[in-house]
Amino acid sequence: MLKLILKDGTEIQGESFGHPLNKGEFVDGEVVFNTGMVGYPETFTDPSYRGQILVLTYPMIGNYGVPEEIDWEGVSQHFESQKIHLRGIVISEESAENTHWESNSSLAAFLKKHKVPALKGVDTRALTQKLREHGVMFGKIADDSVEFSKSLKFEDPNDTNLVAEVSPKAVKILKAKGKTKARVALIDCGIKHNIIRAFLERGVDVIRLPWDYDLSTLDESYDGVFVSNGPGDPEKVDKTVESLKWAMKENKKIFGICLGSQLMGLAVGAKTYKLKYGHRSANQPCLDVINDKGERCYITSQNHGYAVDEKTLPKGWKVWFRNANDDTVEGLKHVNKPWFSVQFHPEASPGPEDAAYLFDEFIALMEKK
Repeated sequence: MLKLILKDGTEIQGESFGHPLNKGEFVDGEVVFNTGMVGYPETFTDPSYRGQILVLTYPMIGNYGVPEEIDWEGVSQHFESQKIHLRGIVISEESAENTHWESNSSLAAFLKKHKVPALKGVDTRALTQKLREHGVMFGKIADDSVEFSKSLKFEDPNDTNLVAEVSPKAVKILKAKGKTKARVALIDCGIKHNIIRAFLERGVDVIRLPWDYDLSTLDESYDGVFVSNGPGDPEKVDKTVESLKWAMKENKKIFGICLGSQLMGLAVGAKTYKLKYGHRSANQPCLDVINDKGERCYITSQNHGYAVDEKTLPKGWKVWFRNANDDTVEGLKHVNKPWFSVQFHPEASPGPEDAAYLFDEFIALMEKK
């Protein structure tokens, strides 16, 4: 047996079905929830979950297994990275038997391979209600012998630079599939691999850069700058912000997704703040509020815990998208410069592909000389 211990003293018992913990062992994390119905292999391998313990509200997980882990040039073909970045997982019911033509292993075997502890048999919807009331909480997945006390310390993963842990260490160039339309300097802050696949499949060469690479020193030619999603507090990602400031000074074409949107906000002098419990699901409604044809709603895939404070945006910037549930900023656009960003994930994986057209718009912009 394992237990989830929350910082407020709540202890929730569960049965272990992932990586086992020895007596007295535990893992720390920020306890968050995701309301997606499908897409657990993609969700679990999303680097934006680094440092977190994920609670899944959907009642049964694992019924279609996990596909084969295939790697091409450092890009996973089925997952969003090459490993699970979560510190732990909490579910209601595990489907021990799985059926799917692409299934290569069970969920339990996948978790054990990547050494991720997991609990099942938990009322995850009641736990989610608690998190919605209180906000995300720090917690531990621990062996049953570990007990809560006032002296028990809980780690805040956002105190560290999580992006530095998931970003690549060296520059790598990936060639587009088919005829090359453009080349993008891609700042990888913990990118979901479907973003890379989206560029390559659309004929864009990718120059994949570490988060702290000084963009002003890049000798390769490129037509635009892209800054990716990633985990943690955006204010820790100072080197990327500096590169974005330089790119804006040089009037480069820039597109940001998720953390990339927050970093673009910081680069122009705006502020970011932590959301109470964040947006983590595949069904978040977002309104395009500056569409020439009037407001239009998109259903989007999301995974973030921070947002840009629109009150701090400087002159020349507009809110492009808003979350229809809580009115938070979901996209930014400059009124006359080639700079824009979205807080949601147009590449989906998992989730709807309604907003995939944004890649085509950015590529068309890069093709203009």
